Amino acid sequence: MATYKQIKQVAYDANMQLPKLGLVTFTFGNVSVVDRSLGVFAIKPSGIPYDALSTEKIVVVDFDGTVVEGKLRPSSDTQTHAILYKNWEDIGSIVHTHSTYATAWAQAQRDIPIFGTTHADHLAGDVPCAPPMSDKMIEGNYEFETGVQIMNCFKERNLDYREVEMVLVGNHAPFAWGKTPSSAVYNAAVLEEIAKMAHLTLQINPAAVRLKESLIKKHFERKHGPDSYYGQ
Repeated sequence: MATYKQIKQVAYDANMQLPKLGLVTFTFGNVSVVDRSLGVFAIKPSGIPYDALSTEKIVVVDFDGTVVEGKLRPSSDTQTHAILYKNWEDIGSIVHTHSTYATAWAQAQRDIPIFGTTHADHLAGDVPCAPPMSDKMIEGNYEFETGVQIMNCFKERNLDYREVEMVLVGNHAPFAWGKTPSSAVYNAAVLEEIAKMAHLTLQINPAAVRLKESLIKKHFERKHGPDSYYGQ
């Protein structure tokens, strides 16, 4: 069984990947890492710049978002992470950023269309954009309701969070997740790249069309299908 110190270290390492990958500016993002055997997750503290972050400053909370170790307030997005961990049991880590291109698509309230094979290597469909939250949700427990909005989007679209590991929240920003911290950070970086590619595609050709199904199937299944052959 892991210790709080160990999951704090893993969470710190994952958080420090965000500025290295150009996914955050100032304090605009966070990574959390769950340990289900301990019933807790570790998350970046609220409002701490990345160059001032340390393993000791990482906060450990339970699935209700209550601090169990740490002297600082956890990320303001903690309740969003908590509800996703509670309901999606195969998630090991969650990343939230305000990366430029993915956030621009969220602000435009648009799914990111699957235009090319880079997108299809990671996802067999468009990146979903959940609708902007209702006034009632915003005025209530906002961060908790953000998680509800994400889950509602997946339910309404009949999406599986184990297959679609990224989402945009309308008017807000992207979230990504994975079974491990490294895969969650990877998915956040991939999301930003395909958001940028889609944006440039539409600038070059505003009438660009969706990737045809045969190419989607080929590229997704060669990495993720039962007979996948990509990699070693």
